[in-house]
Amino acid sequence: CPHCGADGLQWVAPGGLGTVYSCTTIQRKSEAGGNYNVSLIDLDEGVRLMSRVETDPVDAVRIGQRVRARVAQKDGQGVVVFDPVDDAPAGTARPVPRGPAASAAVHTSSQLRALRGSAAIAGAATFGNGEATGFTEMEVLARAARAAVADAGLKMSDIDGLCTASVLSTMWPMPVTEYLGINPRYINGTMIGGSSFVAHLLPAMQALQAGQCNAVLVCYGSTQRTSTFGRAEVAKARRVMDPQPFETPFEPMQPLSAYALAARRHMHQFGTTRRQLAEVAVAARQWAQLNPEAFMRDPLTIDDVLKARMVSDPLTVRDSCLVTDGGGAFVLVRADRARDLPNKPVYVLGNATANWNRQVSSMHDLTVTAASQSGREAFAMAGLAPKDMGVVELYDAFTINTLLFLEDLGFCAKGEGGAFVENGAIAPGGRLPVNTNGGGLSCTHPGMYGIFTVIEAVRQLRGEAGARQVAGVQTALAHGNGGTLSSQSTAILGTADAL
Repeated sequence: CPHCGADGLQWVAPGGLGTVYSCTTIQRKSEAGGNYNVSLIDLDEGVRLMSRVETDPVDAVRIGQRVRARVAQKDGQGVVVFDPVDDAPAGTARPVPRGPAASAAVHTSSQLRALRGSAAIAGAATFGNGEATGFTEMEVLARAARAAVADAGLKMSDIDGLCTASVLSTMWPMPVTEYLGINPRYINGTMIGGSSFVAHLLPAMQALQAGQCNAVLVCYGSTQRTSTFGRAEVAKARRVMDPQPFETPFEPMQPLSAYALAARRHMHQFGTTRRQLAEVAVAARQWAQLNPEAFMRDPLTIDDVLKARMVSDPLTVRDSCLVTDGGGAFVLVRADRARDLPNKPVYVLGNATANWNRQVSSMHDLTVTAASQSGREAFAMAGLAPKDMGVVELYDAFTINTLLFLEDLGFCAKGEGGAFVENGAIAPGGRLPVNTNGGGLSCTHPGMYGIFTVIEAVRQLRGEAGARQVAGVQTALAHGNGGTLSSQSTAILGTADAL
């Protein structure tokens, strides 16, 4: 049992009754089969399932609704679906077992605290954000990597550490090593989704301090927008290479539907509104309008977001990240060496990573992510707090992400994210600069956005952000998210004044 560790498992015959925990209706053209709902059901026995509720119309399902299970046939196989039950007793349902979210312990050892400021980002670069027609994923990565190494005042032959990941290859560091012509003594190919490149920071710092290497290149590239093997093909391959057997049969539009389920639950539990979600998209666009590298810079209003095409309610196409090409890279060296290189060093003050689940149906609470753990531990390592941050760069794959992470990272109380972002509070000129490059919603999102949170933080701390530059910035938070609210990694960065 993943909850108690017991191995004396036994079959329990469920009564079949449950309660809708969250739901989303996926909007689909009639010729494609029409709309359908995907729901999370808490069985009375204390088990949460992804399924669908057979209602007419399909969007009549509601959170808190009592339902009963039955087996339906789909493609020759039996799947469990649910029907509404108006007269079902409330019963004495067991709560879904609590996962790691129950722990409030902060793990930050003296050895971790000793690493604070021991390494610095000496170079950073992007390439091909938006559309990189004619380039392969590897070529986009290599262009960004070479630009980052040059920005650090180094040569590719100086690179003896490599961190990289790709959704298309489980052995990605090997072809990257081959293509770049390097001979790394430290190699990290950890792949935990979009947070990977933020999570690569701490192991790289440890390798640098151990003397295993002297210059670590963290790099990523994707051509999901213009490649013939694009996002749709990747999603199809993932169903085979990375199966989610308890969710895939119900055809959630992943990753979007997982975030829609979280948004719907947040709205139900805390009164969050679609207008507040739209504030996030509009703020991101206003930052993007100050960034010549941003892919979408057209004006965007609250009403534009609210009237945009619904995809998986309550999230519209404007609540969703871009689909772009792009590459990004940065170079990490020991602090003493960084001071002798051309650019202003950006020191890593804290970094922590947490992962509680893979499937969204395995989350105990859709409104609390593992960022509540990674954030606490990164801040503890840095000896800083949310109030000390000058800029905040969050992985905004969807508008709900920004609200969840502002709450979980401690910038506001749980449930207050919607109110926190109102009236342009995170837009240019607001009280907290968030996603100053335009984020994944308006700047770039090649599939795994995390590396771009670090790069934008570096640019802000070096004072190189042009029209979007936030004055006097000495500290920054960069946060990565992977999977479907699965892995979370938080980095605290700072200038020499923050040491």
